[in-house]
Amino acid sequence: MLNRRDFLERSALLSALGFLPRSISAEEYEADVTRTVLPAHFRARPCVVSSANGIKGVQLAYDRIGSGEDALDAIIAGVNLVELDPTDQSVGLGGLPNEDGVVQLDASCMHGPTRRAGAVGCLEDIATPSLVAKAVMDYTTHVLLVGEGARKFAVAMGFKTQNLLTEKSRQDWQRWKSRLSKTDNWLDHDDDVKINWTHGTINMNAVTAAGDVSSVTTTSGLAWKLNGRLGDSPIHGAGQYTDNDVGAAGATGLGEMNIKVCGGFLTVEFMRQGLTPEQAGLKTLERMVRQSEARMLDDKGRPRYDMQLYAVGKDGRYGGVSMYEGASFAVCDDKGARLERCAFLFKNSERPR
Repeated sequence: MLNRRDFLERSALLSALGFLPRSISAEEYEADVTRTVLPAHFRARPCVVSSANGIKGVQLAYDRIGSGEDALDAIIAGVNLVELDPTDQSVGLGGLPNEDGVVQLDASCMHGPTRRAGAVGCLEDIATPSLVAKAVMDYTTHVLLVGEGARKFAVAMGFKTQNLLTEKSRQDWQRWKSRLSKTDNWLDHDDDVKINWTHGTINMNAVTAAGDVSSVTTTSGLAWKLNGRLGDSPIHGAGQYTDNDVGAAGATGLGEMNIKVCGGFLTVEFMRQGLTPEQAGLKTLERMVRQSEARMLDDKGRPRYDMQLYAVGKDGRYGGVSMYEGASFAVCDDKGARLERCAFLFKNSERPR
């Protein structure tokens, strides 16, 4: 956390670079919390839920929440474990690059108590886009910065630049590129080379004992994507969404499909209507199938893509859902960190071949 002097110094620097710092009073800086008035008997059950690749992160986040840390700070620390892991090729350092061989990262976050949000898209050379997204939220009047502007902002805020393309990811990119055409000068070795086609992401949502909710999603996006492509992860209401009166939800999977139904927002709205997190997620997946264009469905109307949603209610109830059976999600509460099976719409035997 920056002290007030650091904040003012950074604000002056950002202003000189063309960024408009968020107007903030000393009282707001110290407290910065507007809580919903709750019944005297209300008690939330602290809980952190995320995509399966956040299994270590949910434990860290839960422990930090238990020690009194803000929920958003806690879950960002949780996803940082994945962003900084070079062996995970779907997030941060070591993420699979776009078609030009450049790693471009996306992230967004929402803080329930203050109703604030921040995001970055197509960010290059910074391994922790989730922290940059929070800096956008904390220190500017904006919600989303992209491309070179996002990088310029991150550097001004003191984030260190580095080469995010690991040797493993570079080799995977070269192997993918060699198979784009049968008439190029590359020799194929399909018998001993496997190409990673991942489009993984990490979403994490949390609720504290006071009933405060936050969410964050971060990704390197669809492998080999077009330069400049944004998926759902940096889009508030799609890749994640928080309403402190209700709960939070986020997603992993094919972002283009989730954007079209505003999946994070829609899941929270279904929860507002009284559905459990699991029921709300399944209803969102049903809407996604109905909104899918013909090319994304087989002749029986089943999706040719997968999608997972994760949600937590203000009272601590949680759920994870998937388009097809077999997926898991991570959760941590007073029973400890664990993986649980997602509820699903379709059996694997129904998956298009």
